[in-house]
Amino acid sequence: MVYIACDHGGIELKAAVIAKLKAMGETVKDLGTDSAASVDYPDYGYAVAESVAKEEAARGIVICKTGVGMSICANKVHGIRCALCTSVDMGRLCREHNNANMLALGASNTDVNTALEIVEAFMTTEFAGGRHSNRVDKIMAHEEKYGK
Repeated sequence: MVYIACDHGGIELKAAVIAKLKAMGETVKDLGTDSAASVDYPDYGYAVAESVAKEEAARGIVICKTGVGMSICANKVHGIRCALCTSVDMGRLCREHNNANMLALGASNTDVNTALEIVEAFMTTEFAGGRHSNRVDKIMAHEEKYGK
């Protein structure tokens, strides 16, 4: 399952990402927003992050104008590792090295074609494990120690 949401600044990119995900055979749950009317991005960022945190194998994608606000919100939810990516390499490495379970995209700073390539890299790359497991474990231990 892939949960996805955006604020008013990401409507068009979200539609393109949903089409891409479906073409890849993914099951997608759209958590909004569905119009260009101004909304508060935290409501949508938290909705996706909380949904992903409840399902071990789920992934999430959040979109706002820059991706910054959504990534900050998502990373406040326990168990979430959300990466704001602006290149295909970042989309691949956030999965391979960081075991990211969420992707944040900026609709105003990433063109549609690049964003779709990032999504594909994020969705098709597996966590490498090995030396990276210890690093991700340290992140998770810190999260447990200090809570979110």
